[in-house]
Amino acid sequence: MCSSACSTTLTGLDTDTIAAIATAPGIGGIGIIRLSGPQSLAIAEQICQQSLTVRHAHFCDFCAVNAEQTDVIDSGLALYFKGPASFTGEDVVELQGHGGPVVLDMLLRETLRLGARHARPGEFSERAFLNDKLDLVQAEAIADLINSGSEQAARSALKSLQGEFSRHLDQLAAQLLQLRMYVEAALDFPEEEIDFLNDADVHNKLEQLSSTLSTSVQQTRQGTLLQEGIAIAIAGKPNAGKSSLLNALAGYESAIVTAQAGTTRDVLREHIHIDGLRIHLVDTAGLRESEDVIEQEGIRRAYKEFDKADLILLVCDASEEKGKTAADCWPNPPPSQQVLQRTLVVKNKIDLLEQKSENSQEVCHLSARTGQGIDALRERIALHAGFQGGTSSPFMARRRHLDALEKAAQLISHGHAQLRELGAGELLAEDLRQAQDCLSEISGKVSSDELLGEIFAGFCIGK
Repeated sequence: MCSSACSTTLTGLDTDTIAAIATAPGIGGIGIIRLSGPQSLAIAEQICQQSLTVRHAHFCDFCAVNAEQTDVIDSGLALYFKGPASFTGEDVVELQGHGGPVVLDMLLRETLRLGARHARPGEFSERAFLNDKLDLVQAEAIADLINSGSEQAARSALKSLQGEFSRHLDQLAAQLLQLRMYVEAALDFPEEEIDFLNDADVHNKLEQLSSTLSTSVQQTRQGTLLQEGIAIAIAGKPNAGKSSLLNALAGYESAIVTAQAGTTRDVLREHIHIDGLRIHLVDTAGLRESEDVIEQEGIRRAYKEFDKADLILLVCDASEEKGKTAADCWPNPPPSQQVLQRTLVVKNKIDLLEQKSENSQEVCHLSARTGQGIDALRERIALHAGFQGGTSSPFMARRRHLDALEKAAQLISHGHAQLRELGAGELLAEDLRQAQDCLSEISGKVSSDELLGEIFAGFCIGK
């Protein structure tokens, strides 16, 4: 969460000059110090010991100047971008030197000594948003692009950064505004005898808007899956093949696999991708009655993971388990009904069976040892998530975007029902207004300081 200091600039533009290391921590060939604010040029020219021309690469020494002498810290390129033609909309300077942590820290300390202050996480992007250089969706896409875990996620984040999602929202908002203006005009001027309650055009436009929002919700759900992924917990009795399944899905020996029962005592986590879909995979302790205090704790933690997971893979030995549903196959103690509804039974060790087994809606057959049926399980996981893989990726989105669009769709549907069943034009107008506020909240045109603080606090320091 953001501290109280983090939200101090969200209601207005800060006049401080900020500085930060803009490259990743560690040793590299190049390291960048970024400055933004009214004193950026003056600070940089003192460090470079020369005047800087706009959008010109200057090769120079970076110096620390004091009363006694001038010490050279590093040498490299200095780039000056004059506001508002810069990323933040303010004067911005980048000092590009060598990527040593000590050298970069010395250079950063010199910028702070000359009057800059250390930037907060995401403050450069925050200033770009406050200066109307990008909207909130584009600002979030910067962090998503940096943190993308697959090519498809990176392409989708870039589409959002380039404004594809924002343009889509603008089109939705324009369509909604046009309908809202017509409805409110009819309410405000009843003497014109515009019987909009029986106007088929209004009903058609409401249906079109609902259809467009439904498509938007589906596309946004795909983008949300790309950004967040889904959590999957692997459950089952000891020696059912849970750890073997984890290794098969991960593609390498992540978990210890032995013939001894109860090898896994704690929660083991892996992060994988299935056709671009991010999977947060959790292997858990074998479920059985035990007097071992450590094993009991492992089982307790396992049930906590089941409650949080989007999908539970219940692994059973195909040669021993005869049940055909999750309720039949789940060992004691049984989970909650909500967990049962999110359970997919995985019958393992089919390579030891003489007879071929067929998959069903609730049961998937495979061999974690040989890999037989693993691809089919991957397809079932993507199907459960509602994820549509492929090269044509949707724009990147976040959970708050999806929640806002779903709420807008519900409001449109509710308003249409009020008009159709009760002739309540005033209630329709209010639902249309609230739906428009939902769309504005996504782009940041209507956003609370608390929301903005939470979003930008999750960024890198140098962004």
